[in-house]
Amino acid sequence: AIKSPIVRGIRETLFKASDYRRKFLNNIGKRIYSKWERDSKYWIRISCLGGFREVGRSAILLQTPESNVLLDCGVNVANVEQAYPYFNVPEFSLDELDAVVISHAHLDHCGLIPYLYKCGYRGPVYFTEPTRDIITLLLLDFIEVSQKNLKNAIFNSRDVKEMIKHSVTLSYGEVTDITPDVRLTFFNAGHTLGSSLCHLNVGNGYHNILYTGDFKFARSKLLEASEYRFQRLETLIMESTYGGKGDIQPPRKECEKFLVKIINDTINRGGKAIIPVLGVGRGQDILLVLEEAIRKKKIKEIPVYVDGMVWDITALHTTYPEFMNRSIRKMIFELDINPFLAPFFYRVGSSDERKKVIESREPCVIVATSGMLTGGPIMEYFRELAGFKENSLIFVSYQAEGSLGRRIQSGEREIRMESNGRIENVKVKLEVYTIDGFSGHSDRNQLMNYVQVLNPKPRKVIVCHGESSKCLDLASSIHKTLRVETVCPRNLDAIRIR
Repeated sequence: AIKSPIVRGIRETLFKASDYRRKFLNNIGKRIYSKWERDSKYWIRISCLGGFREVGRSAILLQTPESNVLLDCGVNVANVEQAYPYFNVPEFSLDELDAVVISHAHLDHCGLIPYLYKCGYRGPVYFTEPTRDIITLLLLDFIEVSQKNLKNAIFNSRDVKEMIKHSVTLSYGEVTDITPDVRLTFFNAGHTLGSSLCHLNVGNGYHNILYTGDFKFARSKLLEASEYRFQRLETLIMESTYGGKGDIQPPRKECEKFLVKIINDTINRGGKAIIPVLGVGRGQDILLVLEEAIRKKKIKEIPVYVDGMVWDITALHTTYPEFMNRSIRKMIFELDINPFLAPFFYRVGSSDERKKVIESREPCVIVATSGMLTGGPIMEYFRELAGFKENSLIFVSYQAEGSLGRRIQSGEREIRMESNGRIENVKVKLEVYTIDGFSGHSDRNQLMNYVQVLNPKPRKVIVCHGESSKCLDLASSIHKTLRVETVCPRNLDAIRIR
């Protein structure tokens, strides 16, 4: 495994706080096992605090007469005006919040957790172990990037430590009471390492809700397809990132072939292939594709430079191989081959090293964050290499509305960028490609298939996490095709579940 200072830091924090955690966990236990009985006036509702008819700032408040549970707590990194969930609504109170449940480690689902602790929340936050570690890394990076850009993050590293002190990690399939009347079970979501479908048994069997977070209903190079069999299920809350009629991703093998072709063409021109990736998931997926292609001599052995958080998060992947798919586990445990440790992967750890890569004349592949060109080391590579037509920029992940990535994808060929405090115009002369099939999200067909094969079949489907038109389109299609009640709420809507 690649050594990870984050894992060491988290374990040290937990060890130092062990006395506090003993009392904290004891108090949670007392709260959960206080006497509670469901009466005839029992109800369940959800409030849509963020991530409805939009991508970003996911937050759902689940309420019963007994409990308040927050599902996800994200920020919208691509939209400063609408960056945070609506925590100023009357029904949301930090003092009454019992638990926070996090589906996976992407900032649009987890980026605001430390702010809750900054504002005085001292309850538990539930996630899988890899999700906790990756979130910690993402949040510390978020603080660092904010400081570099002379912006103040609304929380600091002390608040991240507070989150770790109050964290409770669960394995897939582990049933856990999180309040007197809500029972939580995580299942594999196939989106990122440790990503979870959140199954909530509410009111001691009264109603069962499945919140998908982001999920992939297909096997990837890294992960198994998301789980679709459950004991009981009445309401499904599902994402719709690729819910539009035209959002059909090409077969995975074709995408890999296309990526290999683009890289070979770029090498033959003597250029550099720049791949902006999400540090979590897509980065590792692309590294696995490149490792296999170079190992099988489909691409000649050239340096693959890994910059930004991709390397640190790859280190976390080597820490938790049991969360990866069967073939990766077999390679690591039985064949003693760790694809992430290939000799042609080079870490870029400083701006001097970055400068050397930019100035070097040899062809190479650069894999760096952020995936939407909203910050991170990719900005430096783009600014310095965009003006050379032999280079290629390859988008392999979703580009949100308003992001620089979306603007370039849409054909903008002159970009105003900041460099050492000055604004300069960067001319985009390199080749720009988009490969859709690497997404960690289910495409339109996979979303429809998922609802179709979901066992048991839900009585109600609530659609979230997608641009407005895609949410509405998917909700309408599910209703027409599968004859299920569907709802496509807006932010600030409240829905009575029972």
